[in-house]
Amino acid sequence: FWSKNYGWLSFPEFHRLLENYIKTKEPEYFDYKVVYSAWFQGLYKETDASEKNLRDDRRKHLDQLHAGVEIKNVPMSESKKEKGIDVYMAVETLQIGLDNKIDIAVLVTGDGDFVPLVRALMKNGVKVAITYFKYEEPDGNDSFVNPRLINSANYSINVNDLENNRDFKS
Repeated sequence: FWSKNYGWLSFPEFHRLLENYIKTKEPEYFDYKVVYSAWFQGLYKETDASEKNLRDDRRKHLDQLHAGVEIKNVPMSESKKEKGIDVYMAVETLQIGLDNKIDIAVLVTGDGDFVPLVRALMKNGVKVAITYFKYEEPDGNDSFVNPRLINSANYSINVNDLENNRDFKS
């Protein structure tokens, strides 16, 4: 979102937005709070990254650290594609769910590869909300969220629909 020059996401405000949404769907969670937040990302080797990329990553990481977001990095593969991020995120999320540390998992992704994770969490009593952003890519294509992923979860949250809705403001 930020790298596409749409603006930067304020994690504390984003967390409040999610908390307020969950309160409307789960009244028994009237004091629901985000208790754990992680950011999963592939990183280029320093020799493969541009100066701008390194600077942007540093800014992003500092913002996340100040917001209490745990950063989870995996080195990019030689083909310059993220390898292992999906598996890393799935394993970490499932472990937290299986340890009964959460009631609701909020996954910010549109990737259909996470359908098995959603099903495994729900099978173990963890509700799941898929959260996504709608925007137009620089090439003219729209962002994408897999319909199977949305259909497999308890809730789907289109952030763009909520961001200007007074009911979800903090």
